[in-house]
Amino acid sequence: MKQVTVAPIITQKVITVFGSSRPREGEPDYEEARELGRAIADAGFAVCSGGYGGTMDAVSRGAKDRGGKTFGVTAEFFTDSKANPWIDVEVRVKTWQDRLFELIRLADGFVACKGGTGTLVELSVVWEMLNKSVIQPKPFAVLGNFWEPIIERVREVELSHKAPWGEAAGRLIHRAATPAEVASYLSAKLK
Repeated sequence: MKQVTVAPIITQKVITVFGSSRPREGEPDYEEARELGRAIADAGFAVCSGGYGGTMDAVSRGAKDRGGKTFGVTAEFFTDSKANPWIDVEVRVKTWQDRLFELIRLADGFVACKGGTGTLVELSVVWEMLNKSVIQPKPFAVLGNFWEPIIERVREVELSHKAPWGEAAGRLIHRAATPAEVASYLSAKLK
């Protein structure tokens, strides 16, 4: 694995995947994330994740199953954690905040898998940056229906008053039922 502290030169489109660090091999959430990594790599995209365990390990491993390129953005903040073995290029940053914004900066598209508070923050920050046009429009999918109740409640607020923001002009987050559907959506938007 190559470790860098400056942004790597990337020659293909990158999909950043967010998700829980908790799933373990053999568990449904891990296996679904591994299949997502395969589907993203099969579609010709590189995979970027937070670089550690759980969903991050699974999606990176899935990409490597198909010969795909993987990036992991890790932080000195997580002193006891090491990048998972499926990462080709580790981008090492200092803080948790640096890590989040580097994951966003490197991406041409995003996927949020099932997760906890960390994934919720990642989903929310990307959604807000898209909503307020802080970043250029990029495709964003959630895998499965785990996030749907939260997304729909926030949309109620976003759409209840006239506003010039992105969500008012159309949905910024696409719900995909399967890893294959995620890859198809991303391909349609990015190729």
